[in-house]
Amino acid sequence: MTLPRRFPLLLGAAMLAAISAGPVLAEPPVIVLINPNSNAEATKSMADLARGVAGDRAVIVERTNEGVPALLTTPQDMENAAKGVAAIGQQAAKEPGVAAVIVAAFSDPGLDALRESVTGIGLYGIGEAAFHEAARDGRPFSIVTVTPDPGLIESFRLRAEALGYGSQYRGVTVTPGDPKELVKDPTALDAALTDAVRQAVAEKQVSAIIMGGGPLSAPALRIQDKVGVPLVVAVSAATAAALSDLAAGK
Repeated sequence: MTLPRRFPLLLGAAMLAAISAGPVLAEPPVIVLINPNSNAEATKSMADLARGVAGDRAVIVERTNEGVPALLTTPQDMENAAKGVAAIGQQAAKEPGVAAVIVAAFSDPGLDALRESVTGIGLYGIGEAAFHEAARDGRPFSIVTVTPDPGLIESFRLRAEALGYGSQYRGVTVTPGDPKELVKDPTALDAALTDAVRQAVAEKQVSAIIMGGGPLSAPALRIQDKVGVPLVVAVSAATAAALSDLAAGK
């Protein structure tokens, strides 16, 4: 078959265009943030916070766990939420481009189940990441939270011990009042958290404080300038950990 005389010209033009266009840039990895409670507004707030940390290094996709309370306040709540979180995470792991999943509740419900069933992507819990960040450089730390349930508070101590931070962990300070009502009023929530942080610093002599709960991430940013110690924002800590591992090829 004889090619048209103009074929070399067309081929050359196509090659020149391809070279001029430069290399094809890879799509940024996707990080799926799962809110284990059913509060879609809280999901968006936490996802927006993660987006602020990620910038253009990753795409943050948000998912909300349905069929559970809008605020998880007891160990039973966490247990009930874990099944839905695991199902959402397992589905996300099958989706194109997903490189990591973040479980965005402080007790990390469903994280262990995901680690048993999902491979090939990064799996992070905001509670675990917050402990690592708070304990950095050996500093003593405590937790401020709105949930007074004794079982939940004991689970924080057990987590600190399991992660090897028992000697640095100085316990929990809880805001007064009904947590479900408190989180509905940002002004009251900020005031209560500020008082609790100052109380923790005075009584526990800590160098960092974890804000114990995904929905407390945004308030932590609002009150940081009012308190004298670093506030560890759990969602930010988990997002930073995921980005660091992705950059390192882990």
